[in-house]
Amino acid sequence: RDYWFPDIRSLGGAVFVMGAVLYPYVYITARASFVAQSVCVIEASRTLGRSASETFWQIALPLARPALAAGTALALMETLNDIGAVEFFGVQTLTVTVYDTWLDRGSLAGAAQISCVMLFFVLAVLGLERALRSGKRFHHTTGQYRDLPEESLSGAKGILATAACALPILVGFILPTYVLARDAMVHLSSGLTEDFWRAALHSLVLSVAAAVLAVIFAIVLAYGRRQTHSKLVQIASFVPAVSYAVPGTVLAIGLLIPLAGLDNKIDDAARSLFGVSTGLIFSGTAFAIVVAYTIRFLAASLGSVEAGLSKITRNIDSAGRTLGASVTEMLWSVHLPLLRPALGGAALIVFVDSMKELPATLLLRPFNFDTLATQVFTLASLYRYEEAGLSALAIVLVSLAPVLLLHGFIAKSRPGFSGSRGGSAKTHEELALPIS
Repeated sequence: RDYWFPDIRSLGGAVFVMGAVLYPYVYITARASFVAQSVCVIEASRTLGRSASETFWQIALPLARPALAAGTALALMETLNDIGAVEFFGVQTLTVTVYDTWLDRGSLAGAAQISCVMLFFVLAVLGLERALRSGKRFHHTTGQYRDLPEESLSGAKGILATAACALPILVGFILPTYVLARDAMVHLSSGLTEDFWRAALHSLVLSVAAAVLAVIFAIVLAYGRRQTHSKLVQIASFVPAVSYAVPGTVLAIGLLIPLAGLDNKIDDAARSLFGVSTGLIFSGTAFAIVVAYTIRFLAASLGSVEAGLSKITRNIDSAGRTLGASVTEMLWSVHLPLLRPALGGAALIVFVDSMKELPATLLLRPFNFDTLATQVFTLASLYRYEEAGLSALAIVLVSLAPVLLLHGFIAKSRPGFSGSRGGSAKTHEELALPIS
């Protein structure tokens, strides 16, 4: 018999799926903040007669508010940047409108105008997030590091706690990954085509190039900020945080217009001097995609490098200057070797983000140029969902590495961890999330 069931391809379905996928942005920042909170504060609250729930609502949660605001802002930015999921669900967003206005209607000016509206929204969200934090920073102020006390749950409480923790993972990762793996196995022989390997190669080359450039620029900015207090350097270090929040479609529009103008100038000069046309050199090439990736994800690498530099005492810099070493010699001989883990983490984060970046790639790619992300989008647009499973699964598997590394980093960053006893406590600020 007929029965009512909510339509997943709707605004409500899109909200549910996006929430299930993007909740880790809030979870990671919140968990990092909770893990880094002082055990002494919690114990003092309990000593003063507050229950566990009162301690959470009145002490722990307010302390985690900056982290929650930062994570929520990140999720908002990613939602605004999304184009593949919302188009599949049939939801008309500003990002989809920019894509349609430019490619379907051929109006670059109209797409630029819509992009300005999106940019205004992004700046408003950034301003709101900073206002909510109000410059607050929370630090562990005692050297008495102890492990957080654990409470064993049994019976109904244990079952409910396990179900509550497992549900987001089940809906947001396990079930989708199972479906992708099932579809990939069914179409494995037919899916491993030349087009798949070409798209994988394009994704690999573009992501590696963006990761290398982003790390290089991050080193320059972070080291310059460490060595000087110039306002120009401070402003230059803040710009990447804004660029990370800018949706890929807006960034693509902002890049295409000047790059296309530069191509036209070069072509006009070549025609007048040599009688030949140079065609597209910068716009509509892989170069534009790499530039977009580097600009968009520079904040992620910059945060990791700055966090690494913050752990290197400035006494080393003073000792180097006393011995006559120049700033460049100190960078190559001392700081870069000590920064290897941070640089590796920064490169890995940019690499993975570039692998799955869709909006900027769709708008800037050359003709007949696919990455794994655009291949998934194209096949899904043609309702060939099962065939898209192999490319989607490849992106998921590549993305697992930084998640595992980040989990280990957070676990080791709290006061009382055996590997950090005697050291200074870390806070969620030291995770250097781009939005913060």
